[in-house]
Amino acid sequence: MSSSAASVLFRQFRELTDPKKGIPSFHIELENNNIFLWNVGVMVLNEDSIYHGGYFKAQMKFPAEFPFQPPSFRFTPPIYHPNVYKDGKLCVSILHAAGDPTSEEPDAETWSPVQTVETVLISIISLLEDPNINSPANVDAAVDWRKNRKAYNAHVKAEVERSKQDIPPDFIMPTANTAYSGTNPPHEQNDTIDENFWYDSDQSYEEDSLMEDFEEDDEEAEDEEDEDISENINSENK
Repeated sequence: MSSSAASVLFRQFRELTDPKKGIPSFHIELENNNIFLWNVGVMVLNEDSIYHGGYFKAQMKFPAEFPFQPPSFRFTPPIYHPNVYKDGKLCVSILHAAGDPTSEEPDAETWSPVQTVETVLISIISLLEDPNINSPANVDAAVDWRKNRKAYNAHVKAEVERSKQDIPPDFIMPTANTAYSGTNPPHEQNDTIDENFWYDSDQSYEEDSLMEDFEEDDEEAEDEEDEDISENINSENK
């Protein structure tokens, strides 16, 4: 299993679960401390949205080749949406690998290594509110969205009510006010994750070597900083 993928995911997980840096619309935890499998709670904070008040469970799975290959995203249970297959899998360009000859999507809209988990999550919130009905994964939902919005909204509102039973115990649902006032409810963060996260049983990775990667990155950053300081001193002395 790729140590670089684990390193990238570890850093992004820490940022997204940091109360000061994370996105209030998402509650993220690891599945059995597996850094390659994230459980995500999706929440829409816009009070005018038909999705407002819901807590939509999903799972994000990352390949060993991440970030060179995209993750997958699946709502569990599935939600009624034009771009969500009936098995819950999300269909969105940013999660499609570039260069697929069977796809008409321009490469600029598909996955690239510069994308992050954060950009994917932001795209998902945007897609919930503004579905791509030209390429639907759920034709029935797309037809309702276009021709029978009242029925579509009623279906979604029923799912919002059902989803509230999936809100984790002791979790405080964020609001637009708390999200943008700097008073976000605290997310529980596993402070021991850097010592105790695991992978699938058939794919193991030495934890010590992963921590060595982090230390090497820190040393490289310090070396670069020292070089910059030296260059500045030399230029001032000239």
